[in-house]
Amino acid sequence: MVIHRNEMRVEQKERMRDGEGALTLTHLTEDNTQKNARLVGEFILPPGSSIGKHRHDNETEYFIFLEGNGTVDDNGIETPVKKGDMMITGNGASHCVKNTGSGPLVFNAVIVTH
Repeated sequence: MVIHRNEMRVEQKERMRDGEGALTLTHLTEDNTQKNARLVGEFILPPGSSIGKHRHDNETEYFIFLEGNGTVDDNGIETPVKKGDMMITGNGASHCVKNTGSGPLVFNAVIVTH
């Protein structure tokens, strides 16, 4: 299956999970196209924007950072992230992410259900 970029659904989200500012979410695939994949998406957070803290029960989320600089709260531990880094959250752990750089923070997110 090939999904062309111009066929992907794009959303503008305000204060996602009680975060700050707005972000763009491009659904790289829809929920019903992949078994056990609740989300496969590309996030673009402008400077100062964030996704608020939330838990992942019975699923694992992978963030693959593609561009920019940010800070993640990885189950209570704050860590800077940049292009090439990856974060994995699951088994009841929580996380959030904030763009702390001067340009966009771009990352792919994949949520796999157990």
